[in-house]
Amino acid sequence: MADEGNIISDLNLNNGSDEDNDPAAGIISQYVKDLSVENPNAPHSFQWQDAPQIDVQFNIASTLIEGEVHEVELKIVVTSRADAGVAFAVDLTYAALVGMRNLPDQQAHAFLFAEAPRILFPFARAIVSEAVRDAGFPPLMLDPIDFNGLYMQQLTAQQGVGAPPAGNA
Repeated sequence: MADEGNIISDLNLNNGSDEDNDPAAGIISQYVKDLSVENPNAPHSFQWQDAPQIDVQFNIASTLIEGEVHEVELKIVVTSRADAGVAFAVDLTYAALVGMRNLPDQQAHAFLFAEAPRILFPFARAIVSEAVRDAGFPPLMLDPIDFNGLYMQQLTAQQGVGAPPAGNA
């Protein structure tokens, strides 16, 4: 009577095995690992009239934590420069713990360096926007980034470097 209504045991989905061999990947948790906001020329920078040049740099890193858990870091550095100097600088490392099980290496690599950053980016984007606003400037909305497209470009570039030249066989 205790098993009555237990859909999993009624359907016998795991064929009598307690092991889960299906491929799976997902975000376990996400967090701000490091955040620096600089407003080095305040209050003078609030009076500058020339349009600033906004420089945005980002980088993705992955570290194996233990077993099936990796840490993915999305690092975003934004600097606003005018003729008179730096108006503001934001340096954010937004990270996540990612769990992956039974994924082929190629798919695991793609998840760590394309899909996980795609999932993290909207949260990091909001943090950068609020940090710029809190520094006294209008919020900065970063344009969306096609992490999957960039990942494919990187793969193509790496394969082109190591590939033998075509033609003249």
